[in-house]
Amino acid sequence: MIKDIINDAEERMKKSVEHLSKDLASLRAGRANPAMVEKLTVEYYGVNTPINQLANITVPEARLLVIQPWDKSIIADIEKSIMKSDLGITPSNDGNVIRIAIPQLTEERRKELVKVVKKRAEEARVAVRNIRREANDMLKSSEKDKLISADESKKGVDEVQKLTDRYVKKIDTVLQAKEKEIMEV
Repeated sequence: MIKDIINDAEERMKKSVEHLSKDLASLRAGRANPAMVEKLTVEYYGVNTPINQLANITVPEARLLVIQPWDKSIIADIEKSIMKSDLGITPSNDGNVIRIAIPQLTEERRKELVKVVKKRAEEARVAVRNIRREANDMLKSSEKDKLISADESKKGVDEVQKLTDRYVKKIDTVLQAKEKEIMEV
């Protein structure tokens, strides 16, 4: 019973950290990264389809992203999707591939991005703490329903706290890595 609650909490905390990592990968840090455009969608035969399912996305240079669609007829649609996005970059195409030059970030823009990254990391920490609270509530209700003893409940709460501390540290590690990447000139 206690093990199930703790395993469920750990699984959900792990997903929170993974979500944060994916979320931060899509942030532009002055360096080309395929994750920047992967979440963008293009209408293809009436269905909104992610760009990574319609094209090959490569990074030939540190500041260049190349999107090579398998179907050349959707180049204009992919280009429109990139222009509409919040990336703030302008693509160029030669009829076969779309090239996206990633400009150098200004110091001001870097600081704004760091604020965004910290906000998203705090949201992940809050999610982990909410999972801790739910797990603790489940343990306390199990104790109240006489399914587990008070000692077992206390041990479970301690284990959930250790789990929470471990995942908050992982979030901090992801945050520091992204912060360092953004502030790197």
